[in-house]
Amino acid sequence: MSTKRTPAAAFSDKEYKAIPMQAVQSNQVAAVGYDAATKTLALSFTRGPGHIYHYPNVEQKTHDDMMAAESKGTFFGQHIKPLAFDKFPAQEKVE
Repeated sequence: MSTKRTPAAAFSDKEYKAIPMQAVQSNQVAAVGYDAATKTLALSFTRGPGHIYHYPNVEQKTHDDMMAAESKGTFFGQHIKPLAFDKFPAQEKVE
């Protein structure tokens, strides 16, 4: 029995703008950030190399609700996953 996998999304050709992110307790979501000026939600995931996904036009309340959610992964699946996003390569950590 074979499982169909969705092909990985291509990287965005938009300019990457760093959004500070904070690690969260989740089996799916590694870190979350939000830029209120551009209404951009930033996420990285626990699986994979740590690519960063920017979801534009996300209201502050949605970010706040995600941070308050008992399950960040469930909240992501229900409220964020269907939204358009820009994907950027994992960024090197600067110590």
